[in-house]
Amino acid sequence: MSLSHPIGDMVARIRNGQNAGKETIVVPNSKLRQAVLAVLKEEGFITDYRIDQIDEHRSNLVVVLKYVGGNGAIQEISVVSKPGRRVYSGSAKMPKVLNGLGIAIVSTPNGVMTDHKARLMNVGGEVLCKVI
Repeated sequence: MSLSHPIGDMVARIRNGQNAGKETIVVPNSKLRQAVLAVLKEEGFITDYRIDQIDEHRSNLVVVLKYVGGNGAIQEISVVSKPGRRVYSGSAKMPKVLNGLGIAIVSTPNGVMTDHKARLMNVGGEVLCKVI
């Protein structure tokens, strides 16, 4: 099955899984998705993720969602850059989500990172999504 926007699909699965109160969700594996999940784990929005091998050519990512006091750790997650409208930002004009309370996940030449880290490293890139 071919997806036109893999990050958008993963974001929707995370949002729907938390709204349904699921403990884990399953997402097809890719390097970009792994990098985005690594940032979410590092920032404390998800508990963990692991790779489940289906066969020698295909694998899935199993994401363990995080809940705080019965509510999801992710209050809001949305896609910024879409296939029809890519959003790029330089380091000086990197967007701040809720004045720094949330994060924007950015794909830079130095890898996938948060907006704060991109500003510190003085690099810009494609703004993939924002998380509160």
